[in-house]
Amino acid sequence: MPSLKEIKGRISSVNSTRKITSAMKMVASSKLHHAQVAIQNMLPYETMLEHILKSFLAAETGAQTIYDQERPVKRVALVVFSSNSSLCGAFNGNIIKVMMKAVNALSEELGKENVEVYPIGRKVTEKARKLGYNVKCDLADLVDHPNVKQCIDLAMELGDRFAKGEIDKVELIYHHFKSAGSQILTHKTFLPIDLESELNADHERDLTSNVVTKQAQDYLKKKGRKKQVKENEVAPLNDNFIVEPDMHTVLSQLIPKMGHLMLYTALLDNVASEHAARMVAMQTATDNADELLRQLNLQYNKSRQQAITSELLDIVGGSVNN
Repeated sequence: MPSLKEIKGRISSVNSTRKITSAMKMVASSKLHHAQVAIQNMLPYETMLEHILKSFLAAETGAQTIYDQERPVKRVALVVFSSNSSLCGAFNGNIIKVMMKAVNALSEELGKENVEVYPIGRKVTEKARKLGYNVKCDLADLVDHPNVKQCIDLAMELGDRFAKGEIDKVELIYHHFKSAGSQILTHKTFLPIDLESELNADHERDLTSNVVTKQAQDYLKKKGRKKQVKENEVAPLNDNFIVEPDMHTVLSQLIPKMGHLMLYTALLDNVASEHAARMVAMQTATDNADELLRQLNLQYNKSRQQAITSELLDIVGGSVNN
């Protein structure tokens, strides 16, 4: 049985760790709020672009550009998003597992030299290089400082290589942020852009709270459902646009913008998901520390009471013998 001094030392150690995890949880919560604001600021542009493209597809479904035409796949690029630091649960581990699975499957079909990896995040960059993958760039700074210009530059580089035939397919691997307690690991095609599947994708996000418990999320979702249905009922389904000079020219401008938006949205979703995962992990660690402290305090009190009882028995026994 450990001595009182050892138990007291463990209590002090767990208390120090709890202070760290609690502080990290608060920092992650603050960063998550800023990430949610960034997504919220991007949503009006996404909504309007989606509305225009849906209207164009309804007007002329046969319009195509080079960016939405499929062709035989000989070379593939993977854009993989992760975090720069750890202590966020299984966030990075899940991303790396999906990347390895995708690279292995494509390598068997096309050859390892025909699979390129564009890692965004230090953790996935280090793992890709350690495994000997064909790493094309290092954009770890984008995770700490999301920048729409760098996303556009990367999207243009991938688009140019796709147009020239250097790569035949581009895929994204990232976490889609739905709420503070739900991040969905997503693996989808970036190029060629499938407009119908992209416009009908799940864009639902809860950007109003940092609540991570399931009961609280269900309550908030139920409370906001009536308002959402009402807004959907009054939203216009289509507009009568006048297209100049022609549909193909307009789509050749809008579809690359859709690609830029897809990449920037994936980056913002990944950043928000990282902070949400870290907040959940630190909250869990803090709860575990509280439970461990409760058990240690109970053990300390029992040991102390036992020591006092033993001393009293020794005193009583000594007085009886005298």
